[in-house]
Amino acid sequence: MRLKWEGLLLCMVACAPADEFPFIDKASDWGIEQSHVGGGAEKRYIVEAKGGGAALLDADGDGDLDIYWVNGEGGDNALYRNDRGRGFVDRAAAAGATGRGWGMGALSADYDADGDADLYITCLQENILYRNDGLEQFADATTRAGLALPVWSTGAAMGDADLDGDLDLYVANYADFDSTAVRPLGTQWKGRDVFIGPLGLPALPDALYRNDGAGTFADVTAASGLGLHDPGYGFAVLFIDSDDDGDLDLYVANDSTPNFLYRNDGAGTFAEVGLQANAALGETGLAQAGMGAAWGDYDNDGDGDLLVTNFEDDYNTLYRNSGGGTFADVSFAAGLGRISLPFVGFGAVFIDFDNDADQDLFVANGHVYPQIERPGSGATYAQANHLFANDAGHFRLVELGEDRAVSRGAVAGDFDDDGRVDLFVTNLNGRPSLLHNQTAADHHWLGLRLVGAEKNREAVGAKVVLWSGGQRQRRDVFCGESFLGSGDRRVHFGLGAAGRADSLHIYWPSGVLQRLNDLPIDKYVRIEEGG
Repeated sequence: MRLKWEGLLLCMVACAPADEFPFIDKASDWGIEQSHVGGGAEKRYIVEAKGGGAALLDADGDGDLDIYWVNGEGGDNALYRNDRGRGFVDRAAAAGATGRGWGMGALSADYDADGDADLYITCLQENILYRNDGLEQFADATTRAGLALPVWSTGAAMGDADLDGDLDLYVANYADFDSTAVRPLGTQWKGRDVFIGPLGLPALPDALYRNDGAGTFADVTAASGLGLHDPGYGFAVLFIDSDDDGDLDLYVANDSTPNFLYRNDGAGTFAEVGLQANAALGETGLAQAGMGAAWGDYDNDGDGDLLVTNFEDDYNTLYRNSGGGTFADVSFAAGLGRISLPFVGFGAVFIDFDNDADQDLFVANGHVYPQIERPGSGATYAQANHLFANDAGHFRLVELGEDRAVSRGAVAGDFDDDGRVDLFVTNLNGRPSLLHNQTAADHHWLGLRLVGAEKNREAVGAKVVLWSGGQRQRRDVFCGESFLGSGDRRVHFGLGAAGRADSLHIYWPSGVLQRLNDLPIDKYVRIEEGG
């Protein structure tokens, strides 16, 4: 029955009035010109349709936010250095970080705890670990670290899985793909010849790697209780504390197979509880086509909620946290279900774009089959991206303009440090978009740069709770999110009309609780653990 809404939904998107969220694509103006190379226009094989991700990091240690962007077949990756909010310059070649092979995702993390941001790149053939020397020079540390994986990897995330203080690595793997063994355009979808996959291709098991603290990693997948079930076609990965018991669990969005929720027992051993927690399937009880994933407290009730993007004729799934580690599918009640039916969602981020003290939502859309564009079909390969304003826990679509693209990754970060969070969106076979936030600066805000005391210098896994103007908000610190990417590690709160940040609680990954009062607002504040 929901498919009958498709024509109405397209009208709702196209006819939405202009709103108070002006985002302007500044990519070209700010020197971002390189286009993604991802196979031929027909997309005869599944690998050609996936696109690439991006990671935000301070690569050169100058205090502002740079961009690492992943290219596909035969193209160099880019490391865009931020010229203090005035534009970007590609420094990948000079920094020794152009990548190799067919790139997929990007993750920035200080895995060796030396105070600078390193890079992990997932690829079709072999992943790459780049170690930053602190002077914007990256050395290939893949082999030494034990991370030269000869499989098709997609999403990745880091977090302290075993509570020993340093960052461990989870890598989602997709499918065993061999173009010589797969017939191009070898199956059909709605009467059109399209590529085969993922169903029909062998799914690959994911992997968890324990950081030994000396720059190397050990595969502890089996020892950690992972991989005891059939693998999925893994995409997005999140390290989250889904039940707020003080350790990091793992969530994996799987394409065409049930999603995984691995519950941590506090010692780095996991049990898969996706079905029991109601976070593995859609409301029909069937597997969806998980692409991207986002975690945020959209209803300001103190616990994190989960958003998973999916395929056309399905819907993007909002799992509201019911407490105690269980979830309820509220996608349609929250205003996200119907509007997403005609679209293929990929990247997704919760962020307070208008600084009104609740978390809004951005979703990057784009189809995977160019063949859908036929006369009279009304369907398009390039699609509009979606920005949703949060109105007391119900989402309202905001017009972003007439631009359409085959978008994939989406990460959020404040590139000019003005307190209004911007977006970087990757586009298949096209130039990425840098959506600069032009929202009126009539609300207050607070930004935090957390510095951990020991190995976990970026405070990955920290939970931050703010009380301001009689309202409570929560944010979590991630390392890996959305679709094949990682965003700004700084914590951002919109304060609305409140003129002060009354009280702040930081739950550090070490277990330390730090309380602060009366913080300065409308600026970024550095906070050291125990300082």
